[in-house]
Amino acid sequence: MSLTPEQKQTVASWVAAGDNLSAIQKKLQEEFKITMTYMDVRFLVDDLDLTLKDAAPKADSNDLSKTRAAAPAGEQGPAVADQEVPDDLEDGAYADDADAPADADAAALGGSVRVEVDKVNLIPGAMASGSVTFSDGVTGKWIVDNYGRPGFTEISQPGYRPSAADAQAFMQELSAALQKQGF
Repeated sequence: MSLTPEQKQTVASWVAAGDNLSAIQKKLQEEFKITMTYMDVRFLVDDLDLTLKDAAPKADSNDLSKTRAAAPAGEQGPAVADQEVPDDLEDGAYADDADAPADADAAALGGSVRVEVDKVNLIPGAMASGSVTFSDGVTGKWIVDNYGRPGFTEISQPGYRPSAADAQAFMQELSAALQKQGF
């Protein structure tokens, strides 16, 4: 499908305004009644020799293993995912305190970060799940998906980001706890 010169100029103005491909795709549908796939919109932008403005690359908030590279020491750690945890995972579903490893290195890094692993995992697509208590008392629930990527599903304080030291201690505690469980 070819666009008129006026339509091409309008698309160019959208790109200049900083719209991304999804926004351009939506505007093409709404304003010109032209339905295009995302890939077709990408080709259109390339054909018009337009350059999209790069937004700051988004860090994967579920991947805590990239915390050290993403946040210099002293800054906040990883973001919290906005996923919900099924109601059947209540506080009583977690392992005893004896199952949580006590690691002196983790205490030195981020205070007293405590990780507990669920005895039964009820979250679809998750290899393991459990809870965490950070050194400042904020609690949360975490999962490790089938690809081995850790992430938070719930945090007691909205918008909370653990310190870099707590994030690193969490990863170490999580690794030790999962190894103890045979993962």
